[in-house]
Order: sequence, then structure tokens, then C-alpha cells
Amino acid sequence: MNLKKSRSGASSPLNGIDKQDAESRRKKKEADITQALSLTPVDVAALRRMAISEGGLLTDEIRCKVWPWLLNVNLEGISEQLEEVDRTNNKDYNQVLLDVQRSLRRFPPGMPDQQRMGLQEELIDIILRVLVKNPQLHYYQGYHDIVVTFLLVLGERLATALVEKLSTHHLRDFMDPTMDNTKHILNYLMPIIDRVNPEVHDFMEQAEVGTIFALSWLITWFGHVLSDFRHVVRLYDFFLACHPLMPIYFAAVIVLYREEEVLDCECDMASLHHLLSQIPQDLPYETLISRAGDLFVQFPPSELSREATQQRRRETASSTFKDFDLASTQQRPDSALRRRRRGEREQQQGPPAMEAKQGAMVAVRPAARRFVRLAVMGITVALGAAALAMVNSALEWAPKLDLQFFP
Repeated sequence: MNLKKSRSGASSPLNGIDKQDAESRRKKKEADITQALSLTPVDVAALRRMAISEGGLLTDEIRCKVWPWLLNVNLEGISEQLEEVDRTNNKDYNQVLLDVQRSLRRFPPGMPDQQRMGLQEELIDIILRVLVKNPQLHYYQGYHDIVVTFLLVLGERLATALVEKLSTHHLRDFMDPTMDNTKHILNYLMPIIDRVNPEVHDFMEQAEVGTIFALSWLITWFGHVLSDFRHVVRLYDFFLACHPLMPIYFAAVIVLYREEEVLDCECDMASLHHLLSQIPQDLPYETLISRAGDLFVQFPPSELSREATQQRRRETASSTFKDFDLASTQQRPDSALRRRRRGEREQQQGPPAMEAKQGAMVAVRPAARRFVRLAVMGITVALGAAALAMVNSALEWAPKLDLQFFP
């Protein structure tokens, strides 16, 4: 599948038919979700499949009904009256207050100031309430970007219950006293990229860009870096229905989608970090969600864990070598020579090979093909086998049990 953005703005006589078809699919999906919710017991596996499939859960009204089931939160067990929050002696209050005051852009544009300030007060209370109730959790900057998404979709009462469950499961590793587990999760990024596109991986390794550019993506579930709230909640549908490591697969897919930009960038840490830190706002989200699902099935975390651990050890060794940066800089190839080599290689391959390269993002090296779990990939993450595999994986670790993601 060609992931490049279409430059054509021409209208088509089929547009009206396409809109009717889309509306028909939307109504069918709403009916399927209602059906899954009406069963006894509720068909959570079906709800996960629909949260993953194209369009996600469609509306905030539906999310209010489905997100609790994805997190296994019993709505009947939620108290009608929220606990009072004592801000006076709370060790986290000052930092939370600063972060929330800086979160203006996370609220819908045009929202009256009085309403926004009221929501910010509720946001502070939700965060402090969860932290006080769970003293093993440690606040981190960026946590509020996730909580505000739940607040805007669910309201304070329901958001408090879901954020607490999310914090003790999906986000648990981010809320340790140190960032060791967070760094470990980031170390899955490069092995995923290496399996799919060794050239991009090697280029990033040569530039020593590391993975810190993706930190804010991971710990905020992209809430901090995406300006359109619709895209944020669509990703939350996907992440809530999947394995806790799915955000790092989605981060890898974004890097792979930007292959040409990466390889055309100067091969140095500062230039490449700047490029990758500026996430495009016009990404083909549904296509990338599908690709992230493909990669999770092809290269599950269990296959990548050893490489992620080795990556962590290499980074530790590198950080203790004072002259490492200088030595590496001297070894970097000249940028002009690098571009010329790439141009010569593309000319040798000819037009068919170049078109094939543009059309296939998930081009796995031959040695890795034995790891492919499915005979037919390129799914749409609708009702295919890969979606089913992701749902089964999600059900295995679902928050009904207290699991430790990284032993």
C-alpha cells in the first residue's frame, strides 16, 4: 500500500456514493456496538475489535459506554460522590498546577474561559485524587495530557475511575520513581524499525539520534503532540483496545512513514532529532493504525525483548564514554557522498524497484520472514486475523489482573 499523501484535490462523481457508503458503514458499526453492549455478558472482544477497526468508536457518547469495558471498570462500583481533595499538604500539587496551567491548547478552541478554568480545576482534582489513593504511583510531566483527554470525553466522575485503572496498568511503568522502565519501553523502537527498514535503522544509529524524540509521544499517548482532538481520541480507542506496548509500535510506524525525510536529513543527532520531534499533523492515521497492528503481529514484544535489553546496555556503555560523541562524529560519512551513493543505488535499481520501494512500507528483510505469523498481511485492522490476534493479546493481559509488564 502506498502511504504517500495524495496531492489531488479533484472532485469525483463517486464522492456522493462514497459518502453514502461511509454513512451506511457508520450506522452498521453503531448497531454492532449497541448489540455487543446489550449481550449478557457484554461482548468485550467485539468492542475491542470495533475500537481497533477503521473509525474507532465514532463518538464520545459511545466512548463513555465502551471505554469502561475496555479497562474492565465496573460502572456500578463507581461512587456517585467523589472524594474531597486536600491540596494544602499534597507534595505533587505545585507541579500539577504548573502543568495544568500550561495545558490551554488541550482544550477545545473557543471554549469560554470560565468553562475551561472549571475543567482545569477538575483536572487537578482527578490527578491528585488518583495519586493520593495510590501512593506507589509517581506523577510525571505529561500525565496531565492523558488525564485531560479522559476528562473531556467522560467527565470528572467517570474519568477519575478510568484514569486510576489506566495508571495502575497501561501507564504503570511511566509512574515509577525512576525512568528506567520508560527507557526500556523506548528501547523497543529501534528493533521494530530495524526489522522493517534496516536502512532507516542504520541511518538513525549512525546519527546517534537515540529515541528521546519519541518520549513525549509515548508518555502522553500522543496527546501532547497532536493538535486535533479527533485524532487523539481515535488513537486512544486503539491503544485502550490493545497491548500496553502498542504506542511504541505506532511511534515506529510514524518514523517508517517518514523514511524519505529521514534519509534526506543531515546525518547528525541535532538535525535528525529536530526533524523527528516535529510530528506531522496530517498523518494518514487509519493507515498507520493498520500498519502498527501488522507490525505487532509480525514482531510481538516477546521477540524484541532481547534486542531492547541489548539496546539499553549499549546506551549505558555509550553514555559513560566521554569521547564517544567526538569519535562518532569523525566516523560519520560525508552527507554529499551519502546522497550520491543513494542516488546511484536507485538508478541501478531502475524505476520498477523505486516504485516498489515507495509502495511498500513494511518491507521485511528476508532473514526476518520466518518470524511472520500470518500468511497474508496488509490487513485493514477490521475483522482480519491480525486484529483478532491483537484482541486476544489484549484480553490476555487485560486489567482484570495485576500484571507486571516488564519483569
